[in-house]
Amino acid sequence: MASWTRRREGSADEVLIRQLYNEHGGALLAYATRLMGDRALGEDVVQETLIRAWRNPDALTNDKGSVRGYLFTITRNIAIDRHRARQARPAEVAETPSSTPVARDHADQVVDSMVVLGAMEKLSDEHQQVLRQIYFQGRTVEEAAETLGVPAGTVKSRSYYALRRLREAIAEQPAGPRIVAEGAA
Repeated sequence: MASWTRRREGSADEVLIRQLYNEHGGALLAYATRLMGDRALGEDVVQETLIRAWRNPDALTNDKGSVRGYLFTITRNIAIDRHRARQARPAEVAETPSSTPVARDHADQVVDSMVVLGAMEKLSDEHQQVLRQIYFQGRTVEEAAETLGVPAGTVKSRSYYALRRLREAIAEQPAGPRIVAEGAA
């Protein structure tokens, strides 16, 4: 007998939720989507709103105020709670490779630096000096020429051949081909 009563109450609850959704679902979804800035998040908020209404059916009587107003209040409160929860947590990392990450991981830069420094060791001292002056210390050709005590044309020539050899040395390394022509072309 108790299971039949429970089943009947469950179907009455289902009818109640369907009726609420049919009457107010579209307006709630539009409101929640506007608050959340995303339709999927808005759908989640509407679902949570209907679950809360289902758990508290006494508040749905018209003698206590507008049912729609009550549902909109619940929706607003849920949206505020979710916004606060997102602000309290650190940013999430993107899950799919096609989406852009929230914050760029610097590991690639570290690996690239290690690859370039490893390849630099394979260059002659003259080529290393020219590249350090121009690329690591940010000097112009004329400034590098003055520091190294050679003509500006020699600095240009050495930097050309140094970059060429650097590309080859990077290509020889296992992680090399990814950065071969990006900055040195």
